[in-house]
Amino acid sequence: MASASEDRIAKLPPGVPIVRALDRAIALLRAFRPEQPRLGLSELSRLVGLDKGTTRRLLQTLQLNELVEHNEHSQTYALAVGLMELGSAVPTGRELRDIAGPYLTEIAEKTGATSFLWVHIAGRGLCVDRVRASLPHVDATWFSVGAQAPLNCGGGPRVILAFLDEAQRRVALSLELPKRAPASQTDPALLRREADRIRAQGWELAMDDFFIGLTGLGVPIFDRSGALAGALSISSLTSIVAPEGKPVHLDALRDAAARIGARILPG
Repeated sequence: MASASEDRIAKLPPGVPIVRALDRAIALLRAFRPEQPRLGLSELSRLVGLDKGTTRRLLQTLQLNELVEHNEHSQTYALAVGLMELGSAVPTGRELRDIAGPYLTEIAEKTGATSFLWVHIAGRGLCVDRVRASLPHVDATWFSVGAQAPLNCGGGPRVILAFLDEAQRRVALSLELPKRAPASQTDPALLRREADRIRAQGWELAMDDFFIGLTGLGVPIFDRSGALAGALSISSLTSIVAPEGKPVHLDALRDAAARIGARILPG
């Protein structure tokens, strides 16, 4: 099976030169995950398919540029603050995040659930902001800011799938669609029908499809021209989000999404 790096290289026009050292350094950065923020040299070498000597030299260069840090006590590496500085310059979702921030906090406090803000990027949902309630009802591993999610699971991602145009939806359904829980839907034909249902309904209640016992509720956000700008969602215990299978915070989410969208100028 081809690596993610090889897949990206295959999509480039013929004759475009590849800087292998840079490609390998990027692969090292991508090896870190929210659930694995610190990794040792041996594990990093294995994950990127490089010998330890090459991996060490690349890590030293990244460390010199404050993109990676090294813990002498644990002999592990982690991403460093230099990446946060680079991330602050990323324009994707910035306007939406700046406008929606206060509303996410309001929704989290009002519902007692974690609130999320999503945008579409290359067939996936990108989490551009997240706010946990001050007294959360559940402690789980949520999507972190900057993480990408396939569009088959979760209230926010499934809403985005529903409001994509046909070409974008085709791309989304051609990507890997993981089965995170027994209720996760992975069949593209079924997801296409579900997307049509969600679009007609105008919101999505995703129960047990990410974690058993948790439910997500998502609504779309449209800019002033009516174009899809992103999605707003909450997630928590099913008893908090949808007791008896009915969403209890739908009006609050719709109201917040409308207020956010009213402030977003057409792109």
